[in-house]
Amino acid sequence: MTDKIMAIMALSTMIAFLGVVAWFVPDIDLIIVIGLVSLLAIYDFWRTLREKGNNSNE
Repeated sequence: MTDKIMAIMALSTMIAFLGVVAWFVPDIDLIIVIGLVSLLAIYDFWRTLREKGNNSNE
């Protein structure tokens, strides 16, 4: 359970940092890249949680 909490904190911290960067450097290309990176990180987090949930007997 602690690993899930730490992962959520790390993901939210990364997204908050990238949001600050996008706020202070409002370039459309940078905002698109930040959005894509955030979506990929969320997808990886979600997929990792599903894999660990299916292999609960290990």
